[in-house]
Amino acid sequence: MVSLGVSIPSSSFSSSSSSSSSSWSSSCCWSSSLIPTNNYSLGFGLLSAKLQRFTPHTSSTATNSPLFHTRKSISTSTSTTVCAADGNHQQQQQQQNLGMVKEKSVSVILLAGGKGKRMGANMPKQYLPLLAQPIALYSFYTFAPMPQVKEIVVVCDPSYKDIFQDANEKIAVPLKFALPGKERQDSVFSGLQEIDTDSELVCIHDSARPLVSTEDVEKVLKDGQLNGAAVLGVPVKATIKEANSDSFVVRTLDRKTLWEMQTPQIIKPALLVKGFELVNREGLEVTDDVSIVEHLKHPVYITEGSYTNIKVTTPDDMLLAERILNIK
Repeated sequence: MVSLGVSIPSSSFSSSSSSSSSSWSSSCCWSSSLIPTNNYSLGFGLLSAKLQRFTPHTSSTATNSPLFHTRKSISTSTSTTVCAADGNHQQQQQQQNLGMVKEKSVSVILLAGGKGKRMGANMPKQYLPLLAQPIALYSFYTFAPMPQVKEIVVVCDPSYKDIFQDANEKIAVPLKFALPGKERQDSVFSGLQEIDTDSELVCIHDSARPLVSTEDVEKVLKDGQLNGAAVLGVPVKATIKEANSDSFVVRTLDRKTLWEMQTPQIIKPALLVKGFELVNREGLEVTDDVSIVEHLKHPVYITEGSYTNIKVTTPDDMLLAERILNIK
């Protein structure tokens, strides 16, 4: 008889649902005494399989038969293989469950308040028409129908609210607005004040990246749930050199270790609040969202995305985005 024993000790992982029950509303974001502390390390139980070899009741003649030994060896080997496969399956299933993102558990913060000066247009780049549709609406339409998404908080100038309100009539997803700040981190913080306190993940996306795919969003959401913080990125293709102030090469960086960061960037709410407290206390400036978490020394997982998830910043980027959309 084959007996499978699974020993799973209590995990040190603190679920995000418990963190959501803690108060981290806008009124307490800067108070360290009110910010919940969670242990985001994941405790995995070791999977052990116990085999009890089954010995048939047979005569000594049959037992000593070479044919019997062959069959017994095959039977035991098969049982061991089945047990090991079953154990591996259960371990994989546990890991998948830990990274599972529940329905209506994600608050999307869509950053749409930038000026876009490099585009040289008479309006912010995220509202320019890309094949007859405002750039910002592409990612809006990507997030809105996803079952994991609970709400979308658009950070934008009030004069552009109607673009999203009109679009939302076609898709029934709770829509909120927040005012943009002077810097990116200020806009993220503004959006954070508006999210539902029951949300388990914050998904921060730059509306100037219209071509992000649903598949990539789902991947980075799972990695964010599993690790506390995750970001889409792609391996750097070009050779990167570090230069001094006089434009002379200092060294060539190892391309194999370099990644280009994209959005969305996924962070658990309590962790993001704690990071903002540190950034505010020490007067730090960050250029992307997971950098806030990096200052806490919390690990950030890079989810490999797609090179087509470009940021539309210049007229050349507009042409490239049009070509990608036409190919799709």
